[in-house]
Amino acid sequence: MDRPLRKRARSKLNYVVRLVALASTLLLSACISADAPMNYLYPEGPRAIQADRLWDVTFGIAAFVFIAVEGGLIFILFKYREGKAHGSPRQIEGHTKFELIWTAIPAVILTGIAFMTVPVIFDQAREPADALQVEVIGHQWWWEYKYDNGVVTANELHIPTDRPVYLTLKSVDVIHSYWIPKLAGKQDVVPGRINHMTIEATKPGEYLGQCAEYCGLSHANMRAKAIAHEPADFDQWVADQLEDAASDASVQEGEDLFMTGVFADGQMCVACHAVQGSDAAGIVGPNLTHVGSRTRFAGSMFEMNEENLKAWLNDPPELKPGSKMPQLNLTDEQIDDLTAYLLSLK
Repeated sequence: MDRPLRKRARSKLNYVVRLVALASTLLLSACISADAPMNYLYPEGPRAIQADRLWDVTFGIAAFVFIAVEGGLIFILFKYREGKAHGSPRQIEGHTKFELIWTAIPAVILTGIAFMTVPVIFDQAREPADALQVEVIGHQWWWEYKYDNGVVTANELHIPTDRPVYLTLKSVDVIHSYWIPKLAGKQDVVPGRINHMTIEATKPGEYLGQCAEYCGLSHANMRAKAIAHEPADFDQWVADQLEDAASDASVQEGEDLFMTGVFADGQMCVACHAVQGSDAAGIVGPNLTHVGSRTRFAGSMFEMNEENLKAWLNDPPELKPGSKMPQLNLTDEQIDDLTAYLLSLK
């Protein structure tokens, strides 16, 4: 083989190697772990499973169409490429029979997909009988939950297993989108409009979520969590939440500071937060009645512990850009007292 031919062959080999490397990279980048906490391709609730099955069928049809169309295109490109002896392909412009065929085939495919999709849409939108009713209110940047039994909490949605939960979605500021991937699809939360969705879990556990609509500076920090309990455990959780916040003499200084303290620019804790059974009745920020029993806080950003809570009280806007909770310029002693009081609210 002469040098020009070897050079051309080497060039083609390099091209093939690069193409295979690129295809492998794209394929591997699409790999998703089955135990990823927000992997919607491995649903764990009946609503999410129903949508996933529809997606599987639709994706299979789309993949078949893609392969057929692109495969035919590649075949024609190679068969009739310049330099081959086949000549130009036969022109079929205006061929009625062919045009009817390639118009009818997409119409049949889309009609079939519609027959599978429409019932699922209506079923997902229907309010289930005997569903637990929860009002979900989107704030910048946290979630508020109001149960029909009187419980008010934030960021963590507690639900019983094997019972549908009908969510009434509202927003007090901008557009958000509520999404617990393993239990259901996304639903927009729009100011001045009420939307609904149903979620359901079949086994106890924690299911992570996220606001899925850009809503401002800390959109990525607007997280969510659904915690599913066995029915008896859920009933006990409800009973505990309906109790007034317990008062403990060992945290009296922190309680007094929370209830009556005036901080930077005249800010007061009770102006924004509520604690059931006390004079604190604010509605701007999360209800803190049993905040010490929650696993996370600040829009589910941080694990609930003493270290994180102290860091938060020291400078909320630093930890969560754009936070509505202001810098209160607290002293170390005040931070210690408030932290002890808040952690006692269980």
